[in-house]
Amino acid sequence: MARVSRRKFIESAAALGATVAWGNGLAFASTVPWKERRDLFPEGVASGDPDSHSVLLWTRRAPIDDALIDKLHVEVAEDEKFERVVATADAPISKDADYTCRVLVGGLKSRHVYWYRFTDKLGEGSRVGRTITAPEESDTRPVKFVFVSCQNANQGAQNAYRRMIFEDKQAAEAEQIRFILHLGDFIYEIVWYPEDRPQGMYDRKIFDVVRYPDGEKHSDFHIPTNVEGYRAVYRGYLKDPDLQDARARWPFVNMWDNHEFSWLGWQSLQIFEGKTHPAQTRKVAAMQAFFEYQPARMSRPNSSSLETFEPPHVVDTPVTTFDNHGLGTEPNNLTALHSLKGYRAIRYGKNMELIVTDQRTFCSEDLSGRKEAKAFSSDDFPEMVPQEALEILDAGRTCNGGKPPDTIRYGQGEVANFAKDRPPQTILGIEQKTWFLERLRASKATWKIWGNTTATLDMRADPQNLPSGTGKPWPGAGYAGFGGGDWSTAYVERAEIYDFVRQYGITGFATVAGDRHSFWAGFAAKALPPAKFEPVGIAFVTGSISAPGLVEAYEHVLPKDNPLRPLFLGQAAGDAKPQPTVNMMLKHGVKSCLEYVKSGDIAAAHAVSNPDNAPHVSFVDMGGHGYSVVRVTSEAIQTEFVCIPRPLERSAADDGGPLRYRARFRTAMWKHGEAPKMETKIIEGEREARFSI
Repeated sequence: MARVSRRKFIESAAALGATVAWGNGLAFASTVPWKERRDLFPEGVASGDPDSHSVLLWTRRAPIDDALIDKLHVEVAEDEKFERVVATADAPISKDADYTCRVLVGGLKSRHVYWYRFTDKLGEGSRVGRTITAPEESDTRPVKFVFVSCQNANQGAQNAYRRMIFEDKQAAEAEQIRFILHLGDFIYEIVWYPEDRPQGMYDRKIFDVVRYPDGEKHSDFHIPTNVEGYRAVYRGYLKDPDLQDARARWPFVNMWDNHEFSWLGWQSLQIFEGKTHPAQTRKVAAMQAFFEYQPARMSRPNSSSLETFEPPHVVDTPVTTFDNHGLGTEPNNLTALHSLKGYRAIRYGKNMELIVTDQRTFCSEDLSGRKEAKAFSSDDFPEMVPQEALEILDAGRTCNGGKPPDTIRYGQGEVANFAKDRPPQTILGIEQKTWFLERLRASKATWKIWGNTTATLDMRADPQNLPSGTGKPWPGAGYAGFGGGDWSTAYVERAEIYDFVRQYGITGFATVAGDRHSFWAGFAAKALPPAKFEPVGIAFVTGSISAPGLVEAYEHVLPKDNPLRPLFLGQAAGDAKPQPTVNMMLKHGVKSCLEYVKSGDIAAAHAVSNPDNAPHVSFVDMGGHGYSVVRVTSEAIQTEFVCIPRPLERSAADDGGPLRYRARFRTAMWKHGEAPKMETKIIEGEREARFSI
């Protein structure tokens, strides 16, 4: 990357809302009388979005003493003792930004480790943070990063971060992690107070993380209604010592998913009790809190302040009209959506470009979640929806070459096609999708990695192959999907993207994703059998840091007398407890699950696998927690799933507690016209991973 002039750098800092610190290459010993006071900086320190010459630094100086503190002094050094300080600056803090501080430090060396700290005028200082700049675009050395998602401090512990730190400290410098890609649900805005669920959640107790000052209660949980509420949940989460230690050790690249705004939210709308509510003011509040608490290079079109977000004025107004891409045209909706631009790209050496997209802000309504779509669901087939129905709803008025059916068959009946006059579903929106495709086409990096907060791999099963007498007959025409909400059922737009990859001969295409609370490894393909299966890349989904997964939910909510329970939780004669056969169903099909329950023999179960059910899946674990490590070279990309036990309580061990398994996937670079191939290897915990492969 070409060096940026100081003037241009100052302009970019203004767009990001950050104070400038500029390194001039001369190192000197600190003269600041710094004394660590973590109690005055209770949320710690953080850095984010590094490039080859700069990085964004963050802290918060809490107003918990009588001294008036309106600015902080930041130091950046090449050593932990601050004897070689290379950049300093004074940065303002104020109540309007909740006393948070953002400093963009430039003029730094590429691929270099730096230490930083903040100090107030009384000499009271933050903890020391560590950050790492990116390599130059010509740097051919390996790159190693971690991707994570879905940490729920209200219901679990963040032990995965301690395991991550422990292992990284043992690694050789060349093999250490360079940054953390956080793919959303950094916070969960839906919060249970301990008294709301004295019985806990599943096997988990409820932790008292935050109390909303002006919250709103739905069912038995609480949600924020303004910026003070969203700020409060960030502060609550950042008290977690393991999360705080991780932010102090590595730069993060952050993107929001749904819970940074609203559980079932889309655009600036919220859904509760089946009703859609306009929430433009809450969307802006959510974006403001994200901006204040995450060091990310995101632009604010409506602000030029170095200190504050300057939220645009909006009013909660019903959104009733939508354009041809499903975007609500109501002015307050558009203003709220554009209050913070999150999608961006980060080049990391010669071999990697990370392209991060926003799956929640510009998406159209998920029609599979509408009340009309409930006609395609049945308690007899938990969570399963006919794939043909999902495809018709997704395509909208473009279905069948622009001649969508008026009704969709389900069993012996017909269901009205309520999507026949709607545009096809979009997750990216037209403006972002245009940017994404062009960025993908223009990238010169060996590996083009799509950082996606929602999973791209199809999640399906073959209930049409159930033996006669195993419950009721499947009412669908063929395969079953598991509802919408991610790329699994965004068939039209996903096909458009993958056709683009094929058309332009883009190799080295890989997707890393979160949201699904499970580990997945496989191939990026627009369609599965009986359609033509043509992989154009590889795809991964990481397990949650701490949020409950589907296997855990099934253990508590799936009736034991349901005839299809063995497809989700199967128990053979020799098993002490039910096993996660849902993984086997998603990869091998229903007959494999039934064979396992009958014989207890994994090999026999695999012998009756349906090869057409999931040729795109190499590994799936719907109960996995932990993180995923990616190592990129010019020859290959390797992803490693590090899975830990359910994080019900904070581990007392230095390493964050035991491992369940470690699974490794390697893909060599392929040529245009070739299909990628993936090598799978279980490094540790083969028995724990046996239902996943």
